[in-house]
This record gives sequence, C-alpha cells and structure tokens, in this order.
Amino acid sequence: MKTIGSRYSIHIIAFALLSLLANTVHAQGLNQPTTVWTAACASAGFNEYAVSFKWTPPLVDSNNEFILELSDSNGNFGSPRELSRVSDKNTTFNFDFLFSVPTDINGEGFKLRVRSTSPAKTSPATEAYPMYYIDFNSPLLISQDGNGTIPPGGALEICGGGAVTLSPHNVPNADNHSYNWYRSGTLLSEKSSEITVSSTGMYYVELDYGTVCSGSANTLSNTIEISNGSSQGIAIDGSKDVELCSGDPYVLQANITGAGLTYTWFKDGAIISGPTVNGDNYTVDSSVTGYEGSYEVEIDGSGVCRERSSSVTIRNKGGFEVTRQNVGDIVLLPSRTEILSVTTTADAPEYQWYKDGSPITDADESSITINDIGVYFARVTETAASSCSATPIDSEKTTVVSPDSFEFVVDYASSYNSCQNTEVTLSLATINAISGSGVKTDVTTDLSSSFTYQWNKDGSAFDGETSKTITVSDFDENGTYSLNGSLNTFNASSNNLSVKLATGESVQITSNGTVLCEGADPIVFNSSESLGDEVFEWVKDGQVIDTTTEDFIATQVGVYQLIINTNDCPIVSNEITVRAFDESLLALDKPNDIIIIEGETETVTASGAESYQWFDASNTLLGTQDFYNFEQEGEYLLVANFGNCTINRVVTVTFRDTFAIPNVITANGDGINDLWVLPNTYSRDQNVLVNIYNERGEEIFSQTNYENNWPQSTTMFNKPNAIFYYKITRGGQSLKQGTITVIK
Repeated sequence: MKTIGSRYSIHIIAFALLSLLANTVHAQGLNQPTTVWTAACASAGFNEYAVSFKWTPPLVDSNNEFILELSDSNGNFGSPRELSRVSDKNTTFNFDFLFSVPTDINGEGFKLRVRSTSPAKTSPATEAYPMYYIDFNSPLLISQDGNGTIPPGGALEICGGGAVTLSPHNVPNADNHSYNWYRSGTLLSEKSSEITVSSTGMYYVELDYGTVCSGSANTLSNTIEISNGSSQGIAIDGSKDVELCSGDPYVLQANITGAGLTYTWFKDGAIISGPTVNGDNYTVDSSVTGYEGSYEVEIDGSGVCRERSSSVTIRNKGGFEVTRQNVGDIVLLPSRTEILSVTTTADAPEYQWYKDGSPITDADESSITINDIGVYFARVTETAASSCSATPIDSEKTTVVSPDSFEFVVDYASSYNSCQNTEVTLSLATINAISGSGVKTDVTTDLSSSFTYQWNKDGSAFDGETSKTITVSDFDENGTYSLNGSLNTFNASSNNLSVKLATGESVQITSNGTVLCEGADPIVFNSSESLGDEVFEWVKDGQVIDTTTEDFIATQVGVYQLIINTNDCPIVSNEITVRAFDESLLALDKPNDIIIIEGETETVTASGAESYQWFDASNTLLGTQDFYNFEQEGEYLLVANFGNCTINRVVTVTFRDTFAIPNVITANGDGINDLWVLPNTYSRDQNVLVNIYNERGEEIFSQTNYENNWPQSTTMFNKPNAIFYYKITRGGQSLKQGTITVIK
C-alpha cells in the first residue's frame, strides 16, 4: 500500500483506497423484485404469475442469466427453488419473469429473489407471500367415520360421555391435506382429516389453504349437527358364549324390539345384515363353513344415539384345528433324518401319518422321524364323546426332497464401505441345500464343518486361503472375491463380493482467494499432487465441471473439490467454498464510532477476512492482527483483505466527555448555553433514547441518536422560566433522569 502524506485526512485516504479498488467492489445493482399480487392461489385452472424486476448498470456479461428463485415456506433460501430463468435480458433493465407455482407449494411465508450468474449477484428478497397450489377445489362431503353416508337431515346423536368421528369421504389422499374444522362458526385447533367430537354443535370443515387462499378454493363442506341422544342399553339376549354343532339352528335376538329402530348386525366387526328397520334378530346358519365368530348388533334412529351391543361369541363345538410345526419344504441330507410334527386343539385326538397318500405303519403320534423323501401329512380325528361328530382334518403337507446341489452365501463380516475401509474380513454366512424344484434349505449348522474351502480373487484361487473367512488388508489386493467348497460328490460356489480398500493417500487443494470480486485477479485452485499423469475431476457443488485443467480457475460461487481417480478408489480432496463478495463479510465487535475514557484502552476485533491492516490518519501502519487497541482520539482505517477483495472501514475514536448533564440552560438566542448539550456518553448513540417531559408529565421530545439539538426553538417557551423532566434509557433500562430549568 502506498504511503499518503499526513496532510490528507483519513477520509481522503479511504477515498483513494476505494478508487484504487473500484474495479473490485463495483457491481450491478439488482433491485428487489416486485409483484402486483399479494398472494398466489394457483390451481389447474390458473397458474401463471408475473414478477417485475429492475437492475442498474454497468451491463452484465453476455453469457449472464437472470434466475428467479423461491425460498422455503419460512422465507429461508438455504435450498432455493428455481422458478424461471432468462438469458435474453442482459441489456433490458426492467422486465417481467413469468412462472407457475409448483404443485407441492403450500405455505404463508414464501419469498422471491433474483440471482444473476455472471457476475454472481443476488437481489434483496421480497416480503413474504402466501403461496398455495390448490389441488382440490370442490365442496367437501363429511360423514361419520368418512363412511360416505351423510345422516338424514345432517344430524347425529351421541350419548353422554360418547363421541363421534367426522371425516371427509370425497377427497383423494385425504391425509395429505391440512384442514380447518369449525364448530358453530368457531375455528378449532384440529388440522387432520378427521375430528372426534363429544360436544354438541354444528360441525363443518374446509381445506386449509392459508389465510387468503382458503376462501377462493371453495371447499367448505356440508354441516353435521351433533346433539345429545338417549342411551337405550342395547344387548343381545341369551348366553355370551354359545357352542353349536354343525347344522344346529341359532337365533340372535336384540333385547329392544318394536320401537321402529334401525338394526345392523355385525360379525367380527363386518356388517352381515342391515341396516334394517325393526330387524331385531339374526339367524346363525351353522351349516355354513366359517359361521364361528363374534356377533354384535347396532341400533340407530330418531331421538336415540347410535349404540352397539357387547359381543356374543359363537363357537363350533365339534371343530378343532391342526397346525403343522415344521417347514413345508425340507431338503433331506444324505444319511440324515428329520422330525415332522403337528399340534391340535382336539380334546382327544387320534393321529395317522401318511407318505405319498398312503398310511405309514405305526405312525400314530403327533410327530414322526423320517429318513426318506416324499410328501407327508398327518390326519387327526376327534374321539371325545362330548364333541359333535366331526370329520377328520388333515394337516398341511410337507414335501421332503434330497438335495440336487449346494450354494454358499458369503458376506462382509463387519461394517464395510467401499473406498473407505482399510481392512475388511469376508466370511461364509450361509450354506443352502437346493432341491430339484429350486427350494432352498439352510444347512449351515449341519454342514459348515464338513466342507473343504478355497477362496478366489478375480476368478483365480487365492493361495493359502482355505478357511471359511479371509481378511484383506492391502489395497493392492482389491478385487472380486468368491468362495468354493466341496463335500463328497457335491461342489458349491458362492456369490461375488467386491473389495475396494482405501489407498491411504490424500490430496489437498489451495486457492489464492475464496471471495469473487469483479475486476480482481481470478481465483486459482492448485493441487498438492501433480496431475500430469492422473485422471482427475474438478467438482463444484457435487457436479464435475473440468477434467483437463491442472490449475483450475473458479468463476462462480460454490463448493469446490478435486477428485483423482486411481487404484480403484478416488482420492478426494478437501473442500474450498467460494463466496460472492459482500461488505457484510467483515464484522467488527464494536461500532464504528467508539468513545473511550482518556488514559484507558478499547480493543476492537474484526472477523471474516483473511488478513487485516490498521492505519492512523497519517497513513501509518499500526498493526496487522485481527484486533487493535485504541488509546488516542482520531480517525483510523481498517483494510480487510478477502483474498482478491478488499473492504475498508473507518473507525472514529473520541474521548468521553467529563462534564455532567446540565440542569439549566438559557434559551435566549445569544448562542451561549442555548441548547441542552449531553456528554458524548449519551449523545449521538443510536441505542440511547432521550425523552423530555413538561411539568404536566406530557412528552414533548423523544429522540435516539440525540444530536444536542433541544430546544429546537426558543418560541416554544411561553414563560420566562420553565422546568422540564428528562429520562435517558438504553434498551429500556434507565441510565439517567432529572430536571432541566430553562431560563429565557
């Protein structure tokens, strides 16, 4: 930096520096986008919106594109969505974007902004807009449990302590929407597709498309009136647990009859009869298979609440079940046996086992040991005298076959990530015996110690590796591994496992800057490794952008990496983030104007830049750290460097005034003591509020950043002497208060 003579003030120094850096910090002005609409309520019938945008010279680059971006529903641009892009407006300073609202947009706080690509700039964001895509815009229909039946007259009765659930039945994928439920005109807190209510009132619902769009969506539903009805105590007469033999008749009779009520009969929760007016009984047909179950009756009608009885259980007295305990397909290994077994609910069962349709001699127990292939099942007969006459029941069949072949399944013995592990162990996980029909049986426990093994790498035997596991710890042994084995006349092979171990090598990239500035030297990336003989990729934001340039030049903001493709596994560098230039990148922990006590020190610390230089008014370099200790009054210049970009910040230091707050002024216009002058501890501070009140307690003056300018006119005083009251606060906390006597 050139030395500037001391005759120049600090402002002249700053101006000179800014002039030298004009090409660095000068930028196009991207104005805040504007709209004529205040909410976007899009639908299939209308979905085209315009956004007006202005920008100011100088011209953007010829390859520039302007992009209209949308925030998330909270106004955050962490992952902005592109709505529109134009490339033919690089000489048009005022134009409109046209866009359609995406079909998954729903929210109250969306914002818009415009981004240019060359140079990389971003406009201020708009205020928040409600934006919704209305994918359903017909009146909703609600019914009890969403069953599709709107009650007569739109009325439902509930009993004391009871509740009813209402839900729309004409909305596809109803749970994908948010709802506004109302009770007698009052908005309720429930937002889901159903609401369970126990209070009387008029209930209706609409889809929640926000404060503006809900009304235009026209989804307001029918109204259902919930009122209190009386409980009738419905029940089914007779025993609650009934056993029937096949063909025995049985009638279920409701205890309430002749009242003109509607009856609906249920079995295992499903409707089997009704709703029928005065249908107060139901006949169980025990000759039909599956009549067993739990039966209930439900009544409904004018003046009564919908009410369902407790259940009556109907059982088959002669019925029983037979359950196979073994798997249905078994591979019988040479010289091995298998045990087949069944269980039953019969009280006094008799067993007979069959093989290939013929009974097996002396096979009359619940289990059987076999050593031959075939199709097996057990026939069970109930012999208890108390049971109904019942037909014997056959168990499910078991098919037993001899193996046609074996297969191995190998897997990684521990956690493995390709190109991350430096060591991995492969192991035999499963041995399957395979029948002629392709049925597989896990025989690992039985045969794992009987096979002999050989590991292969890339199709060739790996010398010395003849156990069930193999450990690979050298990336030079990367490849495809498999396992072979033999047992008697059987040969087995496994699936292939790929092994790609990390090389342990690393690569670092560096750059001469991380902030893009117009007119500044380009940002150049360099690699710690020579790339002349390597296959490599420069990557920005996860996308490959260059595969030939060793010293890559960054022209756009983003996250950059270098990937070298070698030894099966890529070597991935560190990341470097390139940002757009913005003066807000430089932050100070103190305001630009600071007040210190004479003889004391105030430290100001800067952050955000790569290097710093502190100068006094004579352009003398005072320090190069990120902080400086100020002891003297004056104006100072901080030059912060961001690689190729520079920001200048002027810091003004003033000694604190030592005089007290005056309580008397002579506002007579003679230029002496005409104004109420505060010490600089309280004046010209944006965070300090000064309030002045007249003798009646009425506020007559209120100002932050007080500029020692009260009273602003002597004509405001209508008597020679007046007393006023003042209060000085910071952030709501009182600093000083007292009186001011004005003598005119």
